[in-house]
Amino acid sequence: MRWFIFLPLAILVVFFMLSNPQSIELRLWPFDVAWTASASIAVLSIAAVAFLVGAFVAWAAAMPARRRGRVAERRVIELEAQVKALNAARQSSDEKALTNA
Repeated sequence: MRWFIFLPLAILVVFFMLSNPQSIELRLWPFDVAWTASASIAVLSIAAVAFLVGAFVAWAAAMPARRRGRVAERRVIELEAQVKALNAARQSSDEKALTNA
């Protein structure tokens, strides 16, 4: 199923790279640095960096939810242990009541 999504996108990227072979010069304003690359490589590199920055922001934003999930999971384990202990205690008290009656 993944191939049905990946393959058309990969073909589009290849077509994009083949359609934009001209060289462009990229500069960063306060620095005296210039980078010459094909237009397709420049655009795809910038898109990749933007994707990674967005992924990091999403990962960082989800940290509190993951922390709450871990705390809730530990609490569930504690509560299940308490329920198991209470059921065992109730069962033993029921057995004692039956033997005494």
